Amino acid sequence: MLSKTALDTLRIKASFSLGERPSHNVMRTTGILTFRIIVAQSALKPMKIAIETYGCSANQADSEYMAGLLTREGHALSPVRSADVVIVNTCTVKSPTENKIRKRLDYFVKNGRRTVVSGCMPAASPGLSEEYPAFSFIGVNVGDIIHAVDAIEGGGRLVKIQPPGEKVLIPKVRRNDVVEILPVGEGCVGACSFCATKKARGTLVSYPERDIVRASSDAIKCGIKEIWLTGQDTGAYGIDTKTSLPTLIKRISALPGDFRLRVGMMNPDHALRNLDELLLAYENPNVYKFLHLPVQSGDNQILSDMRRRYTAEEFLTVVSAFRKKFDVTLSTDVIVGYPTEDEKAFKKTCELIRKTQPDIVNVSRFWRRPDTQAAKLKEHPGRITKDRSRRIQEFVDEAGMTRNKKWVGWTEESLVSERNKDGTYTARNDHYKPIIITSDSADLLGKRIKIEIKSANSFYLTGTIR
Repeated sequence: MLSKTALDTLRIKASFSLGERPSHNVMRTTGILTFRIIVAQSALKPMKIAIETYGCSANQADSEYMAGLLTREGHALSPVRSADVVIVNTCTVKSPTENKIRKRLDYFVKNGRRTVVSGCMPAASPGLSEEYPAFSFIGVNVGDIIHAVDAIEGGGRLVKIQPPGEKVLIPKVRRNDVVEILPVGEGCVGACSFCATKKARGTLVSYPERDIVRASSDAIKCGIKEIWLTGQDTGAYGIDTKTSLPTLIKRISALPGDFRLRVGMMNPDHALRNLDELLLAYENPNVYKFLHLPVQSGDNQILSDMRRRYTAEEFLTVVSAFRKKFDVTLSTDVIVGYPTEDEKAFKKTCELIRKTQPDIVNVSRFWRRPDTQAAKLKEHPGRITKDRSRRIQEFVDEAGMTRNKKWVGWTEESLVSERNKDGTYTARNDHYKPIIITSDSADLLGKRIKIEIKSANSFYLTGTIR
């Protein structure tokens, strides 16, 4: 069966990524990439397709959208071992992740697997498509996945890296039947010295509020119990469209239905800009009392060097305001070993963690990312960044245990939102604390059940069903 997209695109004109050179089965015409299908139309047929996803929740959402578009065209989702085509949805935040992805791509080359590379790496590293001339490439423009797959099935390739356009109303296949991952926009308004993601995702484009609310409503009607608002910085939502994150939260949380809303990462400067309105929006019982507020460093000079647009004191102001009102579960991010970070600055970060006692801390060592300002700086020896990572982890573990122990003995209804590979379930209370439970009864996914917390460690709680 030939898909309608393939019929319409025997010649696909696509924007051409900077520095791209044609391979044997593509030709270049005045800055336009023209793709040729070099086998008969009758050879195109529904295929089994695997999607491997790396990185953040925005990438997870992109994979769900690609899965939705592909299944709508008649293709079937499949494990990698039995797939006709593998899609690798990439991340460019950290060097170790990128190295892992490259090894995976090398494996697919060695084994002759037909592959589409999508996500942040193709856009952030335009030369990547030259390194893998047998593969098709798109960026975060997930709507072009059909063209890329049809190109491979036709015996050619497609290289098309361009802005994504709006995604929220694209059909999707969810990884988790009770969780809706919903991007509120694409890109950010920041200019962090260490980050290559903006090169891939671009400057902020907020999606229309009405479309996000509509997608949320549709998801709830389909039985979704948990909605994640995600983006490179949810706090910046609406800056370009004269609306705001608090307004969006209020509209979604007011929708009819039994669900919870999780608000994704927001930077302290944008949280502070809308602080009073955010606190009011979070009052709705449908909103998880969860705050992902990255700090990156406890030293103001390092924050300035990183081109973060807030101070450690402003971070503390937001945390204090939320905890005073909600005893919110706090998640934060820290980078250790930034090139200009000395021992004194590092100790300030440790002290900030000790003082704020976050529930969750994502600790990353500094990794040089190509074409960023920080890449020009002299790095610390690996032994220093590794040592700092180990030392701060002690504060992180202590903070997590302190925060989690207070929940032992607590009994209340929680939402079962995930089925784990080992047969256990993860439930979430209204503060979004992860609670591991076991059950021999029928499927609990999506159900609200009463749980008593029996024990805690630095990362999660363990409970029993009451």
